[in-house]
Amino acid sequence: MTDLTYWTKVAAELEELLEPGSVLTNESMASHTTFRCGGEARVFVSSVKNAETVCRVLAFLEQHSVPFTVIGKGSNLLVSDRGYDGVIVDLSGSLTKVSVEGCKVTAQAGASLAVVAREALNHSLTGMEFAAGIPGTVGGAVVMNAGAYGGEIRDILRKVKVCCHGEIRTLTAEELELDYRSSIFTKAPGDMTVLEAEFLLSHGVHEEILGKMEDLAARRREKQPLNYPSAGSTFKRPKDAFAGKLIQDAGLAGFSVGGAMVSEKHCGFVINYDHATATDLMELFKQVRERVYETSGKTLELEVRLLGDF
Repeated sequence: MTDLTYWTKVAAELEELLEPGSVLTNESMASHTTFRCGGEARVFVSSVKNAETVCRVLAFLEQHSVPFTVIGKGSNLLVSDRGYDGVIVDLSGSLTKVSVEGCKVTAQAGASLAVVAREALNHSLTGMEFAAGIPGTVGGAVVMNAGAYGGEIRDILRKVKVCCHGEIRTLTAEELELDYRSSIFTKAPGDMTVLEAEFLLSHGVHEEILGKMEDLAARRREKQPLNYPSAGSTFKRPKDAFAGKLIQDAGLAGFSVGGAMVSEKHCGFVINYDHATATDLMELFKQVRERVYETSGKTLELEVRLLGDF
């Protein structure tokens, strides 16, 4: 672990670039992830007022070879109990502007995906209904090509603004190599950071759009363990199979390690049901993968992003 004096100096230099109160040290990541567990970040940056400032912060960190990670709502993230020996830059409380012009919806990276979908509804725009229940931000959704109920971000994404080594660039959706839960951002993490996304939707009927969103919300409440902390679907969908079905067929519904459990309601979800640690969750992931491979020959790949030393 890097000397604490070093992180105090990094925090002080970041404070010179930002508004007062935007930089914290030794911040618990349990408050910033939907798993509600994990250790501390050495430095935590929030309330970055605009994209240009984000780029200045990231350029500073790159220039001084300071490890960093950019997050949104932490809805697909598990941080080690040992913490993260680096700087967390949280965009979820600042870059949240959403605007609509015709069929075009433009949203900053820190905007809630659910809020953007609701804004599309307010303008009777269809195509984003699938995203209304995804508990993440626009930036994370672009990075992971988030999807649900047959829809994906790549279906509606037109272009993005990114910070690339201190410069703001615009990339088309075609340049992002969007695939199932992957993109150029996941293939080369840290090279670019999403600042803003532009979506192209279609005019629709408000009542029909609302009806679809309400139907999907009801299906989520019925089938997903929304009353427990989790990161949504824990494993990626294997080819020609469904992770939840494989886990259920392996007899793992309700299987637990410490305070972590495979949801009995939906086996594709691993939940923090009783003050689980990140170590509990990692051990459960490991045992689930081993059991599924033994029973099906399928290798499950984590969809959850890991941060820190496990």
